[in-house]
Amino acid sequence: MDLSHAEWFTSSHSTGGNDCVEVARLAGGHVGVRDSKNTSGPALVFTPGEWDAFTAGLRGGEFDRVRR
Repeated sequence: MDLSHAEWFTSSHSTGGNDCVEVARLAGGHVGVRDSKNTSGPALVFTPGEWDAFTAGLRGGEFDRVRR
C-alpha cells in the first residue's frame, strides 16, 4: 500500500515528544501505524477489523501490564 500521501497524526494525549506512535487513516478503512522517531521507516497496516479488535482490546485492558 502506498503511504506516501498518508496524513499521520499522534494522539491528543501525546506529550509532544518523539517517543510515541503515529496513526494514519488509509484507503479502504485501513489504518497505518508507525514510530514517530523513524518516520521514513516501516509502518504496520491494519485492516478495519484488525484495528477494531486492537482498539477494543486497549479499551478493555487486554494489554495492560499489570493485571488486577
